[in-house]
Amino acid sequence: MKHRVLLFFLLFFLKGLSQQSLKIDYSIPSNWALMPDRYPVSFQKMIKGEEQDSVDVFYVYPTLLLDKENPRWNIDIDDSVFREKIINSPIKFQASAWANAGKLYAPFYRQAHIRAYSNLENGGRDSLLFAYHDVRAAFIYYLEHFNKGRGIILAGHSQGSTHLSLLIKEFFDGKELQNQLVAAYIPGIGFERNEFQTIPLMTFKDQTGGFVTWNTHKKKLDQRTAKWHLGKAVINPVTWDTTSFAARQLHKGFLFSNERLYDQSFNTHLANGVVWISTPHFPYRYLAFTMDNYHVGDVNLFWEDIRQNAILRSRNYLRKK
Repeated sequence: MKHRVLLFFLLFFLKGLSQQSLKIDYSIPSNWALMPDRYPVSFQKMIKGEEQDSVDVFYVYPTLLLDKENPRWNIDIDDSVFREKIINSPIKFQASAWANAGKLYAPFYRQAHIRAYSNLENGGRDSLLFAYHDVRAAFIYYLEHFNKGRGIILAGHSQGSTHLSLLIKEFFDGKELQNQLVAAYIPGIGFERNEFQTIPLMTFKDQTGGFVTWNTHKKKLDQRTAKWHLGKAVINPVTWDTTSFAARQLHKGFLFSNERLYDQSFNTHLANGVVWISTPHFPYRYLAFTMDNYHVGDVNLFWEDIRQNAILRSRNYLRKK
């Protein structure tokens, strides 16, 4: 009996190991959260207007594996619970901000647990690189089968921005593909202003060929999170430059979980590598008081600002071609 139990656990372990080591086949449509011909219904209802046919958007979603009690370092893409979370949260409320700027592609990938960032030397780096290899494989498949020379917007948040920064360094920075880069939107992670050798921080709203980044906080910075962001590259995602203050009348709108947009909601400030905003003016503003920081809202707080800016940059890129 003992041997049978031991054999069962050994086979279970080896099965899990082999599943983790297998490459994901991105020729299978179900391994993509978004493809232009198969947008989820919940995503379609968020789209406003027409998309740009001559530009693509490659989107990578943020960390959803947050449960401290979950022992896994990486989540399998066939996990139905996480698939549903991905579709109904970041795909719906983040990726939709870029839906009018181009054809959207978003791969499912075996993302790393949030603990990876605070345990880089004890498994975290391997976990993040494992996740990046999925994103990389998806991007290569996208380039070889879907892109066909169109301009590319890279868009993500948090862990998604981490993986996109690696893609930029490997495929764009000083490479021929740099000519196809419309813009990289990589908020939610602290990047240096000179993070890339030839990809600049964009400081004008219609600039193309570079990256923009920001990290959103309250006026009273949450020091646990701010330490990752202080002194890093940042632009104001309302004015899309380094303006230190933007009045709330300039804010174009954030997308709340009730699927409604709220404009002119807050003042936006730049301060030592971070963006801090005043308490949002909207019917549910009491919820803002319960949050330590606004990291989770880096994209949807500026949803309409991003949507309009991405369209502007796409059009400017196409004009210059």
